[in-house]
Amino acid sequence: MPRPPKWRRVASLPLVNLFLPMGVAPAALEEVALSVEEAEAIRLKDLEGLDQEQCAERMKISRPTFHRVLESARRKVADALLNGKAIRIEGGNFELAWRRFRCNQDGYEWQVPFETLVNSPPSHCPNCLSPNIFPLPPVGLGWGWGHRWRGGRGGR
Repeated sequence: MPRPPKWRRVASLPLVNLFLPMGVAPAALEEVALSVEEAEAIRLKDLEGLDQEQCAERMKISRPTFHRVLESARRKVADALLNGKAIRIEGGNFELAWRRFRCNQDGYEWQVPFETLVNSPPSHCPNCLSPNIFPLPPVGLGWGWGHRWRGGRGGR
């Protein structure tokens, strides 16, 4: 029996999930699928400039696992850039670091860190103490709300 996947922590979903090269006919366009955690690895290492140990800690995975995720992401991006392919960011085995909630009573919105959510999910609005609260979908790709996503668009 295969080992269950380790969920990778990501700070947020990307606001843009499709990048297309110019000058390639749509019929001839190939796609490279970059998972959300691969995009997060590139963001942490190449955009924020963190070392691999810090990146792995933020994603709640081991350093060797982070290295494998980053290498896979870089290989896919290089393939897309050098071979004129589209890059689609979607799916993967990840959890969001923050969850947003809204109160139906007064419209107040707030965020709850993932660790707090797991240990003691909110039962009432911190502003008006109403129990009439609901989770909001993450900002970004418009996927449905859930503790974890996997697979293609909106898969749970």
